[in-house]
Amino acid sequence: MVLALGLGFLAPSALAQQTTTHAVRLLTPDTALKAAQAALAHCRQAGHQVAVAVVDRAGVLQVLVRDRFAGAHTVEVATRKAWTAASFRIPTAQLATESRTGQPMSGIRAASQVMAIGGGLPIEGAGSTYGGIGVSGAPGGDADDACATAGLKAIAEAIEF
Repeated sequence: MVLALGLGFLAPSALAQQTTTHAVRLLTPDTALKAAQAALAHCRQAGHQVAVAVVDRAGVLQVLVRDRFAGAHTVEVATRKAWTAASFRIPTAQLATESRTGQPMSGIRAASQVMAIGGGLPIEGAGSTYGGIGVSGAPGGDADDACATAGLKAIAEAIEF
């Protein structure tokens, strides 16, 4: 017996090997909030007023926290850093290096959501990409990265199952 499925004719054994759905892992809101709060606490301890965004693997905002004296721009920048880290699945500081003028990926900076500066990290664990975390408002990408790293450390055990 042969089945026609709009994909051509597939024998039943070939059809059984076709994948029709794909399961993904997502952070719970509580886990995303825990990461954001840990990043915020790390920045506060260092004396920085920041915004922290956590997005899911599709780049959709899950959590945003902003310290009361963080600049107005930090909301957008943190969200774009998180989106960029989730979308490219690399730290935004690495993307900044790889997309400098003259590099093969330099044109990617023209995309509307891309934020190719330090402070955004992908959230990965147990072989899955869960999303991204972005921090904005500390003095420089290295300081933003340190806060984002603290956020990842706070949830590392929970997502490495």
